[in-house]
Amino acid sequence: MDSHARKTELTALLIAPDRELGEQFQRSASELHTFQVLTELKSYPSEHTLEIRLRQVKPDVVLIDVATDLDRAIRLVEFVSAYRPVTQVVGLHRSNDSRAVVRTLRAGASEFLWTPFEAQQQLEAVARIQRLRQPATAETAESGRVLVFASAKPGSGASTIAVQTAFALRRATGDRVLVLDLDLMGGTLAFYLKLHHTCSVTDLFERSDGLDPAVWASLVAHCDGVDVIPAPDEPDSAPVEPNRLHDALEFTRMLYSWVILDAPALPHRTSLLTVSEADEAFVVTTSELASLHLTRRAVSLLEQLGFTRERYRVLVNRASKRDGITASDMEKIFNCPVSHLFPNDYFSLHRVISLGHALGPETELGRALEKFAGKLIENARQESQRSAALEAQTA
Repeated sequence: MDSHARKTELTALLIAPDRELGEQFQRSASELHTFQVLTELKSYPSEHTLEIRLRQVKPDVVLIDVATDLDRAIRLVEFVSAYRPVTQVVGLHRSNDSRAVVRTLRAGASEFLWTPFEAQQQLEAVARIQRLRQPATAETAESGRVLVFASAKPGSGASTIAVQTAFALRRATGDRVLVLDLDLMGGTLAFYLKLHHTCSVTDLFERSDGLDPAVWASLVAHCDGVDVIPAPDEPDSAPVEPNRLHDALEFTRMLYSWVILDAPALPHRTSLLTVSEADEAFVVTTSELASLHLTRRAVSLLEQLGFTRERYRVLVNRASKRDGITASDMEKIFNCPVSHLFPNDYFSLHRVISLGHALGPETELGRALEKFAGKLIENARQESQRSAALEAQTA
């Protein structure tokens, strides 16, 4: 592919129950280098499934077959058109059907293409979409890195690993680090860190469309050099709105080098949304039989939702040789590699929780966390180098 093709080609998610229509479009787009289909859905998905795929793939456009079932397709067009970040929609049809054209464009699609998908038609559509996307692609500032920690079974220590990783990253880098407690029903970070703060992540989401430095200063609490926004004091059963979560995380990426998300146990919907948003996700488990079983189910679910092994890691907390089960044994159970083992350092942890302090490197668990943080820093460095190399190739 030449450099001009790389610059104009749009990445896409294709929804095409009409297999012949979808294959005909892909052949044409591939020859013209207009749309690069990253993933394909062969039936109309639920909004929840589509939402997960959008946050996972992050396409420039969504291509929707509006010929097979116009009513169902229109509902998806409306859903994607209201989705944040802004994602363009293109309707695909077997003919220039005036009724389908009007309904598709009124629902929010920016383009309508039909067979035989002529070259001029596609190139002009791509040019118009590129012009629409220019304001969104003008951002060049380096963004912070988002990490999410979620347990497979409540009580596995995901909150402990999340917040102590934040402290370790702060000590190792001196960077700005933020922790968000996203467990609206039972978050414990405020208690864990002895915070007395009137604002919570609920306030963050309510103000997500109007965040600025002044508002932000009123939202965050501070502990040992790390900024924290805790869960609400009273349980809140209202679902987290995906657009508000996205807006909040995009804002935090601009302010912090590291954003640590302490998410509810999988398969909670909020946890799945954060896995889609995060640069790296970690499933926290223990060697307890019930936890091992639920971890296997969680890994299977993530695979079913289309998350590749590169998107998440398994962390084993409270590991001990006396458990009688090795990392290799657990990998066979999960059908997934175990990334790190954290020792069962109960007394050191009990002491720092009593005081609301960070674990230091003088403890066994503290040393394991320092090593883990070093790996995260190395991963970020390598990712930055890959991004820079890719930009140089496409320049």
